[in-house]
Amino acid sequence: MLQQPFQSSFDLGNGRIVTIETGRLARQADGAVTVRQGNCVLLATVCANKEPREGQDFFPLSVDYQEKFASAGRIPGSFFKREGRLSDYEILISRLIDRALRPLFPEDYLCDVQVLVTLISSDPEIMPDSLACLAASAALAVSDIPIKEIISEVRVARVNGNYVVNPSRTELASADMDFMIGATAKNLMMVEGESKECGEADVVKALEIAHDAIRIQIAAQEELKQKVGVGPKRDYPKPPSDESLQEKVTSFATDRVYAISKGASNKADRSKAYDELKKEVVAMLGDEATSEQVKLAKKYFEDLKWEVVRNMILDDRIRLDGRALDEVRPLNMEVDILPSPHGSALFTRGETQSLTTITFGTPLDELLIESAAKSEYNKFILHYNFPAFSTGEVKPMRGPGRREVGHGNLALRSLKQMMPGNDYAYTVRVVSDILESNGSSSMATVCAGSLALMDAGVPIPKHVSGVAMGLITRSTDGKNAILTDILGDEDHLGDMDFKVTGTRDGICGIQMDIKIDGLSMQTMMEALEQARRGRLHILDAMYNCMAEHRAEVKPHAPRMIKLFIDKEFIGAVIGPQGKIIQEIQRETGTTINIEEIGNQGEVSIFSPAKEGLDRAVAWVKGIVAMPEVGEDYEAKVKSIMPYGAFVEFMPGKQGLLHISEVSWKRLENLDGIMKEGDSIKVRLIGIDHKTGKFKLSRKVLIPKPEFRKDEGGNENPE
Repeated sequence: MLQQPFQSSFDLGNGRIVTIETGRLARQADGAVTVRQGNCVLLATVCANKEPREGQDFFPLSVDYQEKFASAGRIPGSFFKREGRLSDYEILISRLIDRALRPLFPEDYLCDVQVLVTLISSDPEIMPDSLACLAASAALAVSDIPIKEIISEVRVARVNGNYVVNPSRTELASADMDFMIGATAKNLMMVEGESKECGEADVVKALEIAHDAIRIQIAAQEELKQKVGVGPKRDYPKPPSDESLQEKVTSFATDRVYAISKGASNKADRSKAYDELKKEVVAMLGDEATSEQVKLAKKYFEDLKWEVVRNMILDDRIRLDGRALDEVRPLNMEVDILPSPHGSALFTRGETQSLTTITFGTPLDELLIESAAKSEYNKFILHYNFPAFSTGEVKPMRGPGRREVGHGNLALRSLKQMMPGNDYAYTVRVVSDILESNGSSSMATVCAGSLALMDAGVPIPKHVSGVAMGLITRSTDGKNAILTDILGDEDHLGDMDFKVTGTRDGICGIQMDIKIDGLSMQTMMEALEQARRGRLHILDAMYNCMAEHRAEVKPHAPRMIKLFIDKEFIGAVIGPQGKIIQEIQRETGTTINIEEIGNQGEVSIFSPAKEGLDRAVAWVKGIVAMPEVGEDYEAKVKSIMPYGAFVEFMPGKQGLLHISEVSWKRLENLDGIMKEGDSIKVRLIGIDHKTGKFKLSRKVLIPKPEFRKDEGGNENPE
């Protein structure tokens, strides 16, 4: 007999009910739940091996979020018509879940854990990413997999000045703040988001609102766990340990580690000294040491480094490279350093360096972003590359990993706050190649990207900079140290690392991971304020390098302009079977793209040369312009008739030049007067509004001659 499913529900506010259910689907998984709001349904499963792999010395957690196209009644657009590798959008959501879940597991837990979250039913108004981590945590909660606490994750957006938890897709479109926050009942764990230059106090308020909502969701998971009757968490094999060996390593190496940490300010020198000391630690064990003892000694040495450096920073207020706690490393930046890209910048901060380029494209180059709920085009693209040589390593070249996708997304979300609106004609691609890395390369990407955009002539109103911050705390005496512009080693040993980007007027992006319990909002405010000062210091240097964007794109950059025309003229510009638009492109050497948007037509004209662009713009404007009676026009004779000539006086507009309006002299025909292809000047003298026909005259532009009467009484010019 099938077990009846168990359910737990809570209200997001305004009657938005979320239901968590287990016991119906995927019952062979260690833990499985569905989370439903409206028509949005997510299935989360979690499985863990009972034993770690042999020789395993790290925690192998894998998290994958995927949206099934069937959830929205759609068939994938790929050649194979099935879901393939995760999209960047799905990878980013997977990262959000991973970063919140990872600290929940015991430090000595080394068994493989796989978390899968799948969108199986889509609702056009409900954002599934704000429910994904709730689903993953609930699946862990109803399993016997060992976790320390239950968590959840919510989105907080500010819409028309009001903070909204898990807003609808429509509400989110008009928000000026968008943050995803993960937390336990007591502590914040993860923050990521973007805003249109919000203040530090606004961020703290969003965090407080999110935490209140998360506590309600955690209570619902606890209720479900009680209904299921989950027993004690499973026991698991602990990695080997040797306290006497640890004491021996500590006694032998503590003073030496401190001396290296305090004296070697250069990363390469410090790494070399640490490696040599590690070899001495292994040699100290003697030839009789087993491979397991050697492995443990190396682990204890790394643990010792972590403890000694933290204590040095907390007690001596000395950092690894000798800087003050709030000091930014030396800055160096240049723009226009590459001759062929449409914009370029080199940004160096200490031992971190980004070479960033800008490329302009047409609307045909826009990026299609496809998910189950929607497909949309993005005309601002940012790619981040992290080659192995940037850290002096040798690794095979592969496609971008999750780290590259996540770092690039943070930079993109930050810079897009300053990008011009949809009326900007270009598709813009930013590429950041990290040439050196010791400390946040994503923040170097933001700074280099801002400089390169201005160098390319993109009309961004302000520079955006970013700085990576760290926090080290000690629970025994309550000491803490907030670090500005952290090194790679400081990132590893810190209790919180967070990146803040923004302009002089406010925050544009945040990415934060917190590894400790009991972080107060006061400490958070102090860290955000110190980050603001660091951000402003970098901004001052960026404005000294390039104060504003170029007035025009570079001479070798393509030209583009966007025109908006009445919807009724779209057909006239395209012409029958595309004849007109093809002629314009052929004659002017341009590329033209036309889209219907509401009651308007959006005409994007792209040209490698300014002359061709101007000709195409004039041509299109001529087609959509309304002729005015009394105006003079340069016309071309299209055909000759016994009663006159048809002439094109504006692009796509022809009128009859009657034989009586060609000359003051009476003409029997136009032989010898004009022929097809001739250019003449005419005046529009009338419009028949019923038929839309135009009446033209040439003779009114010719001075009227004197007349005399012949013997028959007819007037003839002298």
